[in-house]
Amino acid sequence: MSSERLAALLDEYAELEKRLADPAIHADQGAARRVGRRYAELVPLQKAAAELEQARADLAAARELAAEDPAFAAEADAIAESLPALEERLAELLIPRDPHDAKDVIVEIKAGEGGEESALFAGDLLRMYTRYAERHGWVTEVIDAQDSDLGGVKDVSLAIKTKGVPEGGNGVWSRLKWEGGVHRVQRVPVTESQGRIHTSAAGVLVLPEAEDLDVTIDPNDLRIDVFRSSGPGGQSVNTTDSAVRITHVPTGIVVSCQNEKSQLQNREQAMRILRARLLAAAQEQADAAASDARKAQVRTVDRSERIRTYNFPQNRITDHRIGYTAYNLDLALAGELDGVLDALAEADRAARLAGETELTRR
Repeated sequence: MSSERLAALLDEYAELEKRLADPAIHADQGAARRVGRRYAELVPLQKAAAELEQARADLAAARELAAEDPAFAAEADAIAESLPALEERLAELLIPRDPHDAKDVIVEIKAGEGGEESALFAGDLLRMYTRYAERHGWVTEVIDAQDSDLGGVKDVSLAIKTKGVPEGGNGVWSRLKWEGGVHRVQRVPVTESQGRIHTSAAGVLVLPEAEDLDVTIDPNDLRIDVFRSSGPGGQSVNTTDSAVRITHVPTGIVVSCQNEKSQLQNREQAMRILRARLLAAAQEQADAAASDARKAQVRTVDRSERIRTYNFPQNRITDHRIGYTAYNLDLALAGELDGVLDALAEADRAARLAGETELTRR
């Protein structure tokens, strides 16, 4: 356990507590939210450190009393037995955490190989994440979507936010960051007349939503094009050039939005996605510099192996990264994802405690 790191974090906690007590900070809601999030992240550490310090003080007192009265020996032994668990908990909290854990996210879902069936499955994934968010009291917002002819989605961007400051600094990213990658489905498509099981896939990308201070974008680096919005089958859905496509020239990242009725609104939504993608790209570069072994999420369906399979005939969901299997696919698609997400979080925690790199998010 690093006493220097603990002391530094406790000092930071005390400083943040003072800042939050100052009414002036609440004049800037963005700053107040950032400080509040960081404070919430450090609350469990401060409590664990205080509990351990109190237990050590109680042990010293009990041993001193036991020297005069043997009746206190049993109490001293009980306190001593509790110390390892308290020390382990504090050591776990001292492990550097994901800096984005408190953030909200943008989830992008793209239909892949499989045609209309893949688009229908992408729609199932959209509903699954929306229902999961509802179960946790989070707020969802469809930023942009391209629907398919049979009611699925070819491409959708979904923002998911917590209400207020997340407890313990555990925001949406801390739960959904494992979802990035290729999701495979095995079922009889509605378009299949002979009852044969087909396999198709959809790609999911989870981005921590960037704030203005996270990413600096030079307007001169942007190429902005406008066009008419289109719906299923490519038909025009309005008569004005309200859809917006933004290209970040230095990186080649392209974002387009057409859901809103006004060009200005579509531009604002596209910029939200662009900031999130640039933040993710910067994080990937930093991760690669720190460790070549660490892998990032894929950006296209064809570039990655599957991370999860949804088998409808067996009502089975399997996460291939950790060997997790459960026969409750119907419940998972209804938003009950905590089983697989808890297993992924536990695998990551065990890896970090063992001093390894965190669980790969493919």
